[in-house]
Amino acid sequence: MTMSEFPVIRRAIPKRRYQVGDYAVTLLGEIESGDGVAYTHILAFVREGEGRPTLFVCAEPAPPAERGGGSHRLRVVNRAMSEVLDTADAWGDLERFAEEALRVGMQALGLAGEAPYRLG
Repeated sequence: MTMSEFPVIRRAIPKRRYQVGDYAVTLLGEIESGDGVAYTHILAFVREGEGRPTLFVCAEPAPPAERGGGSHRLRVVNRAMSEVLDTADAWGDLERFAEEALRVGMQALGLAGEAPYRLG
């Protein structure tokens, strides 16, 4: 898998910002994508000094055939993988998504010992 699987974001509204270790983390909503996926929320992790995110945690509507498990998928995307971790109604909710996406992203980046600081 390559960076070509990263979300293509044409327009989005930053909803929250965090600092976790040496990563700036932005929670995006009202997303207009350029890759055909109707993202509900995206949490993007950008290492200080780098211009592009290295990891995304995404909430996206589940396909109709998968909606028995919930309305939204929780997907993690980095340079090495793009993997759906869970399907649940919770991931469509901003608060519940933000909490879980921070946990998943911090775990994936080896930041479990860090405390996320909300900046706005």
